Amino acid sequence: MSETFVKRRADAPPKFFAWEAAGLAWLAEATPDGGVAVAGVREVDRTRITLERIRPATPTHAAAEDFGRSLAATHGRGAAAFGVAPPGWSGDGWIGRQSLPIGSFDRWGAFYGITRLQPYARAAHAIGNLSDGALRAVDLVCDRLAAGEFDDDDPPARIHGDLWGGNVLYRVDGAVLIDPAAHGGHRLTDLAMLALFGTENLPRVLAAYAQAARLRPDWPDLIGLHQLHPLLVHAVTHGAGYGRQAGELAARYT
Repeated sequence: MSETFVKRRADAPPKFFAWEAAGLAWLAEATPDGGVAVAGVREVDRTRITLERIRPATPTHAAAEDFGRSLAATHGRGAAAFGVAPPGWSGDGWIGRQSLPIGSFDRWGAFYGITRLQPYARAAHAIGNLSDGALRAVDLVCDRLAAGEFDDDDPPARIHGDLWGGNVLYRVDGAVLIDPAAHGGHRLTDLAMLALFGTENLPRVLAAYAQAARLRPDWPDLIGLHQLHPLLVHAVTHGAGYGRQAGELAARYT
């Protein structure tokens, strides 16, 4: 029997760990076709999830490049619409310990502004972690998003949704994903979070991804826009420093 790792939370809301399991299963559908490997789920209930234990290995340059290419393949499996959860899921999900709104949108801009920026900006502002000026800047960005100014022809991607470096583990056969907030989104969102919080051999990951996914040459210019959501999430839970950073970044896209 393989070794396991158990995550527990006594005060977990209903379906908290089921959300994680659903995301892992959805992402795993892409693995046989070249997508990133994910941690296997052994058991899940109200207060815990049991996963296969990942034995860590040193991430090589080649493994980082493989991860970039595999992530492009996972994204390429797609989703039914922007904002949707894994098939069969009902209700909202979670990102960390915060609720993650779920919906279905034809356009990325509308989805991103309504469900990823506005709720967290207002929550951070309400507790004093986002200034009046920063909130106005976020609202101006949302106006541009609603107008479709940042929409492109990319179809909804199957994204991890919380892809900071701690959720990318490396074992001897390459990268493994854990702890997703998986939904239909824009592929740059995962890249933006990797760039925001860092990961091993990041330049190699991004270069390999860009080549495999045939990203447009100007894609780095939009990374900051996609970083607004995780910054606002952190502004709610981790303090005003993230709110200031979000405000400064939002001003670039007003």
